[in-house]
Amino acid sequence: KNLIGAETTGSIPVHLLFRDGTGTTTSTGAAAADDDGGPDTVAMAPPTARNAKRSAVPRPATKHARPGPARPAPTADPALVERSAAVLPGWVGIAGGLLALAGCAAVVWWVGAVPAEVARMLGLPPRPYHGIHLAQWALLALGVLVLLFAVGGLGRGRVGYAWVLTLFGEYRGTVRRTGLVWASPMLLRRRVDVRLRHWRSEPLPAVDAKGTALDVTVLVVWRVRDTVRAALGVDDHEDYLREQVEAAMARVLSQLPADAFHEDAPTLRDAEAVGEALTRMLSADCAPVGLDVFSAQPTRIEYAPEVAQAMRRRRIAAIDAKHRDSVLTSVVDAVDDVVHRLTSRGLVELDDYERKSLVKDLTVAFYTGRGGAGEGA
Repeated sequence: KNLIGAETTGSIPVHLLFRDGTGTTTSTGAAAADDDGGPDTVAMAPPTARNAKRSAVPRPATKHARPGPARPAPTADPALVERSAAVLPGWVGIAGGLLALAGCAAVVWWVGAVPAEVARMLGLPPRPYHGIHLAQWALLALGVLVLLFAVGGLGRGRVGYAWVLTLFGEYRGTVRRTGLVWASPMLLRRRVDVRLRHWRSEPLPAVDAKGTALDVTVLVVWRVRDTVRAALGVDDHEDYLREQVEAAMARVLSQLPADAFHEDAPTLRDAEAVGEALTRMLSADCAPVGLDVFSAQPTRIEYAPEVAQAMRRRRIAAIDAKHRDSVLTSVVDAVDDVVHRLTSRGLVELDDYERKSLVKDLTVAFYTGRGGAGEGA
């Protein structure tokens, strides 16, 4: 009678566990004639017999490939060192602009270009118009230039942002001040976000140690530490971070399998270990460009759609095989205990045939009971 049957596993006939005759073996491979396995019970092989047998088989020596040259670490220009830029408070630019505007108005009033009605409204005596000379034009032009220079240099610094200032391609400093500030309008300003930021990637393709295709989503927490290296050391520091995440993820995930179906071994399901390795690798790669990576944690590691169904069936089969093995072990232990108690206390006297028959009946009864309890649960 078949006692165990499932969609993913074949049926197991119980009668294969018992064979008559001398020198027969059980399903575990132990010889019943050489070792009875204890008082009046079915012989069981020790747990380490399979491992000992495997270790006794010589294995061919594997040839180790020579390690290639070390991967060069990324470096940045040593001249790119962040320093504070020379800026002034914003009220200095406002005051300079007001003074320049007042000077231009005084020149216009002095030459008599202000209408009499307007002059009386401003409380100024009207002056006759005599024309504008070259010197007066020069004063007006200088006043306008000073006004534009004063107003054009004003800027508002915000919390969490910085300015990288350059002049004709040369680095002039970084502004991290907040509020209204004044810097030379001839300087080119590049705004850099220095807040603590996080980036959640799209599902990225990768492979594990066995070459199985995976889809991985990573959450990265990072911040710009050195503004000049982030702004001038690379073309785009955000694109650089994304590319480094994908490269580091490919290196880390290829070291372990996604799942260990039949052995207790480290896998990619250990999110903490995988996250630590990924964070350590990203920190080393992004430090030369002024980026601090605080955490790089995989939030989802799944099989690619083309292999997901096959791997899911394999996982279910492994779980079912492990369950059947544990049930078989518990049943045999229970039979061993029952037979040992009956014979050791002198309740029954069994010959070899009766002992085998009793063991067989008890095994069938215990297996049937456990199978019914599992189905009911």
